[in-house]
Formats: sequence, structure tokens, C-alpha cells
Amino acid sequence: MPYPQTLEENPQIIFFTDFDGTITLKDSNDWLTDNLGFGEKLRRQGNVDTLNDKITFRDSFWEMMESVKTPFPDCIRLLCENISLDPYFKDFYQWSRLNKVPVIVLSSGMTPIIRSLLVHLVGPEANDIEIVSNEVEDKPGKTKDQEDGWQLKFHDDSGFGHDKSLTIRPYAKHFAARPNEPRPTMLYAGDGVSDLSAARETDLLFAKKGRDLVTYCEREGIPFTVFEDWQSILATTKDILEGGKSIKSVAMEGAEKAQEERQNIKTTK
Repeated sequence: MPYPQTLEENPQIIFFTDFDGTITLKDSNDWLTDNLGFGEKLRRQGNVDTLNDKITFRDSFWEMMESVKTPFPDCIRLLCENISLDPYFKDFYQWSRLNKVPVIVLSSGMTPIIRSLLVHLVGPEANDIEIVSNEVEDKPGKTKDQEDGWQLKFHDDSGFGHDKSLTIRPYAKHFAARPNEPRPTMLYAGDGVSDLSAARETDLLFAKKGRDLVTYCEREGIPFTVFEDWQSILATTKDILEGGKSIKSVAMEGAEKAQEERQNIKTTK
């Protein structure tokens, strides 16, 4: 459910999450680009250029998807055959449903692909997951089921194509204007350059180990905790919900762990 309906059941936690490479083991857009588009080398260079502010994510992603000429229905079929779910996400989602923790997917990918993969990998209950993402449209004079017949339709006019912060901020503004209402804890999980716009917006950020988002958070001094899979996210979220851990203690532990990993990398070089 979109804001403000999400708040009707007075959730104690709202969990925002990226999709590609976070809920899934591989990024579906990367897979399309590497296998059906201009390839991994050019894609990675686009990611590096985005991290270094040489190009917007919007422009980089547009170039990636424009390099894919395969009919859109075939893209979905191939992704369903090749993309796998994080082995613990289904456990997390079942727990979230039982504990009335809304899960909101904020993605710079495409809604039809995300919905198809979620239902394929999680089951029909995944239809209840709110998705805020880009869309897909026919190219002029063509249809999506034709070769080179589809293109991105961005969610907004930002340099991200989809500025994820714009979905999160209404929740923060809602409770800032109502200081006497119980405020839910807001969490976010992500892995890459598409998550930069959301990195500062929630109470705690889960950043996937070894990915670009960790590099960005370390460079910008943004508090985060590292995760390897949704098993650790589930354990931490349970602790927060049950009062076993505070956001501050989780962030401090995350900073210490990240520092230890940096030192280990320096030692092994």
C-alpha cells in the first residue's frame, strides 16, 4: 500500500529495500546488459563514472537498457530462468507479514520485471509487496514484443530516473508534523549506485558487503551496517522490533565491522 495507507495498521517498522542484487543474488538489469546488451565492461565503467559523478545514474541506466534489443516478453522469460532469490528473503518476507512490517521495494529497475520475478521466486503472496519503480513503454511505431520495441519510462525527472528518497521522505515529514504519534523505525537495504539517493533517508541502512554502496557510505561518512544475506537482516530486524538492539548500537557495530574488514584487506595486500 502506498503512503499514507501504509500507516493505517500503525507498523513499528517500515522496511524499504532495493530489489536487484539485494533481494536477488544477481542484478536483473546487469544480466540483461551483460548477456543481451553491450556487455559487462561498458556497464561497469558506467557504474564507476556514476560513483565519481561523471555521469548521472539516469543516463548510465538508459544507455544500458537501450543496448538491449531483445523483445520484452523474452527478457522476462530469460530473467525468470537465470535470476535467483537470496535464499533467506522468503523467510524474511513471511516474518514481515506475520509481524505487520510493510516491505516496500524501491527500485531503479522496471516494475513488470520486478513483479514477474517476485511472483515467480516468492509465490503469489508477493503480489502484496508495494513496488515503486520505473516502467516500460513501447518505442514509437513499435510494440514491446518486437525486436528493439521497448524503452524505459522513468519514474521522475531526477538524475536518478527514480529518486528513491522521494518515496521515503513523506513518512519522515508525516511524523515531524505529528510529534505525539508513535513513529515507526524506517530501515533500508541496498547494494549499489541506484541506492545513493536513499542512503541518508532512513534510521538504519543495510549495505551489501563488497558492493558499491559500501564504498559510497564509507567515503561520505554515512552510518550503515553490512549484510551478506537476508538471514542477518532478519536477525537484526527482529532484535530491533523486540527491543533487543537499538539503531545506534547496530550502526556502531556496523562501523566497527567495516573498519576491521578494511584493516584485513590492507594486511593481506
